[in-house]
Amino acid sequence: MRKLTLFIVSDSVGETADLVAKAAACQFRQDLETVSMKRFSHVEDESQLREIAYLAKQQQAVIIYTLVKSSMREKLKQECQLNGLNCIDLLGPIVEGIGNSLGEKPKEEPGLVRQLDEDYFKKIEAIEFAVKYDDGRDPRGVMKADIVLVGVSRTSKTPLSQYLAHRSFKVANVPLVPEVDPPEELYNIDPKKCFGLVISPNVLNSIRKERLIVLGLKDDANYARIERIKQELDHFEKVVSKIGCKVIDVSNRAVEETANLILSELPNRRL
Repeated sequence: MRKLTLFIVSDSVGETADLVAKAAACQFRQDLETVSMKRFSHVEDESQLREIAYLAKQQQAVIIYTLVKSSMREKLKQECQLNGLNCIDLLGPIVEGIGNSLGEKPKEEPGLVRQLDEDYFKKIEAIEFAVKYDDGRDPRGVMKADIVLVGVSRTSKTPLSQYLAHRSFKVANVPLVPEVDPPEELYNIDPKKCFGLVISPNVLNSIRKERLIVLGLKDDANYARIERIKQELDHFEKVVSKIGCKVIDVSNRAVEETANLILSELPNRRL
């Protein structure tokens, strides 16, 4: 049985072509030990294409390639024709078809799909982090977070954490109540990554009353009383003063507006 030799040529890592080549090779050689696959990654120079074509001729290889630059695709096609090689362009026809459909020209920048994948997984990781370290469930998250939010109950800590997580920031939030000592971790982090969320007592009183009604409870519970709210806010002021972090008034701010304020204050902000 003739051995199948495949050359995978890419201007990026070459994972896409590698997977497709394996899927196709399995239709002819179910035992991949009879298949030789050699990957040529980050090919960006035409001289490299000539060398690859020369090697492919020596080894009777089939060249499978994903090159985003049309000039490189054309050059490799010419080299294969000159050497009597069978070559398969996986990306070119798809890019050209989409371009014709949109009436637009492609960027022709290698590695964009990998960049998108990395951004996607960073976002997923940040979202999972925000869920895991929401509402002070595990104070260890305070040390690991990019951003730490502190505030009394109903100051939008959780929705703000999720919003920032969708921007790929790892966020931990910690509720502050007078009866519970804040975790020591709050006093050991860089105060520049910590943000206190404060709110008007009257606004918070209204929010908490609505919350109690939604839960089917009376709106005159201690949780919503103005005296209790002022007590909590006094405790909040003491804690954030000790941390030395920036305080943002969220009384009349949307989550998006608060998030933009936080991002503008972050050291080494990631755009």
